[in-house]
Amino acid sequence: MPAVFDVSQSPFDRLEATEIEFLQDATDIEYYAPGATVLAAGQATEFLCIVLKGAVEERDGEELVSIFGPRDVFDSRSLVQGAATRSFVAREETLLYQIARDAVLKIVSKNDRFGAFFYLDISRKLSEMAHEEEEARFGSLMRSHVRDLFVHPAHFINSSDTIETAGHKMRDINSNALFVRDGERVGVITGMNLSKAVVLNRMSIDDPVRTVTHFDIVSLSPDDFVFSALLMMTKHNKRRVAVKDGDKFVGIVEDIDVLSFLAGNSQLVAGRIDRAAGIADLSAAANDIEAQVRRLRRQGVKADVIAEIVSDLNRRLFARTFEFTAHPDLRERSCLIVMGSEGRGEQTMRTDQDNGLILSEPVPEPMLNEFRESFTAALESFGFPPCPGNVMVRNPFWSRPLSEFVADFRSWVALPTPDAHMNVAIFYDADAVAGRSELLTEAKTALINTVRGERAYLAHFARAIDAFPTPIGFFRNLITSEGAGDALDLKKGGVFPIVHGVRSLALEHGLMETGTDQRILRLGETNVLKPEFARELSQAFRYFTSLRLDSQITQTPGASGTLTKPAELSSMDRELLRDAFGVVKQFRDIIRRHFNLAMF
Repeated sequence: MPAVFDVSQSPFDRLEATEIEFLQDATDIEYYAPGATVLAAGQATEFLCIVLKGAVEERDGEELVSIFGPRDVFDSRSLVQGAATRSFVAREETLLYQIARDAVLKIVSKNDRFGAFFYLDISRKLSEMAHEEEEARFGSLMRSHVRDLFVHPAHFINSSDTIETAGHKMRDINSNALFVRDGERVGVITGMNLSKAVVLNRMSIDDPVRTVTHFDIVSLSPDDFVFSALLMMTKHNKRRVAVKDGDKFVGIVEDIDVLSFLAGNSQLVAGRIDRAAGIADLSAAANDIEAQVRRLRRQGVKADVIAEIVSDLNRRLFARTFEFTAHPDLRERSCLIVMGSEGRGEQTMRTDQDNGLILSEPVPEPMLNEFRESFTAALESFGFPPCPGNVMVRNPFWSRPLSEFVADFRSWVALPTPDAHMNVAIFYDADAVAGRSELLTEAKTALINTVRGERAYLAHFARAIDAFPTPIGFFRNLITSEGAGDALDLKKGGVFPIVHGVRSLALEHGLMETGTDQRILRLGETNVLKPEFARELSQAFRYFTSLRLDSQITQTPGASGTLTKPAELSSMDRELLRDAFGVVKQFRDIIRRHFNLAMF
């Protein structure tokens, strides 16, 4: 009778039934006394081991590297390489499942998802996991409800109203379909129906709409599944279906709305922003950006791609708001900028405002004050709360002439206080949204020139990388905080050290890129970072971003998503999280050595 290991744990949960049976037939149980060597450094690896009972130490010479307890798997890397680089010793009386190497490698060669566990780098693991995540999310997407779609609100006219009246009504409500009441029955009329009636059938615009209304309505309830809407449209050859809540018509869903939901069609939101006639129209478009994030993620779109899409939509939104709230003279003499994660293009779910205004020259104070208040108020109405640090155009410190910013750059570097460091970081991450973008280019060039060669300043600036500890222990255990509900902070422990360390190197080398990924790429291309490590760092950053986005989506609106409970993650995700934090620890060591932070 073969030994039966737990097939629900990673990586065995990625196996087919026949593969599980094959590996179990190749499995034995072995006993090791305390101090007994399971695998010696340099020894050929013949088994993949799973701890059934006891504990095993991983040692690099005399140094204790890690401890494996029940259900832990080792040594996957040496299994692929053929020989161990470290030794493994029983810490106490230990029972191990041992699966024959040839059997494991045979399954690895056939099953990419299982094989991902044995890869040496985080990037390949993430790549192999992508397909699995996409399938899971697409299934979830198709099980979504009609209420999750964009539903056009129900608007009614009487069957005796004229074709002209219907046309004006559609224009006024910015809709292409109306419900028509005709006694006890209800029908639907569309803009295309009106056009065909007048242009092709030469009907008078004074004719009643009942003559061109379709009364064969197909309807769904808000609780029906999205795939039901697709089936209804296909079966009845309809481009739109009515939505009824009980006996009440509450709206209309069009085929493009369903396809937009399935495909995460951000162009529709962009179109609404570009066609907006005022702040009210922009507010409606802004409300759909966050829903767009959820749709895209459910479809399986990667977090960094979502961030790029959201960044583009937000910038369109800010640019149009700038047009509606800034006097033409102000727009001609200024550059609207976004900063922080918005400036780096790494924003996903909506957070607080981080924006500013660079003026080419002083402008009348009343004009500027009016813009400051109206722009900030407009963004608040869209759901962007004020920045707790007051980094926004309403603050005169962040909306003033270029010459004043440049003068402050010198004082920020000469007197490197924590606030000055923060100001440099904020401004260096800025990106132009509207107006004269050359003003920001000139300002950033001045900032880079100011810090060029200032090694002491750059060391002080980079020192913030040690502001928060990396939540991984000496034995690669994830360190959580009881006060945070046994969770760890992804932003403090993972995202911030990467963002700020990369920012410090980029500033030192005068890079004009703003995105963290873009900066890592350039640092790798110029060999400031070794290319292979730059790739690992980029993948770790993307993984943290992905975990944080998924956490934000499942939490209440406005949540930061920074706290993650390892106990709620899969075995593979916990392994990836350890790998990612390991990359962060390496990077912090690189920054410490590069800027000689030991002198502080």
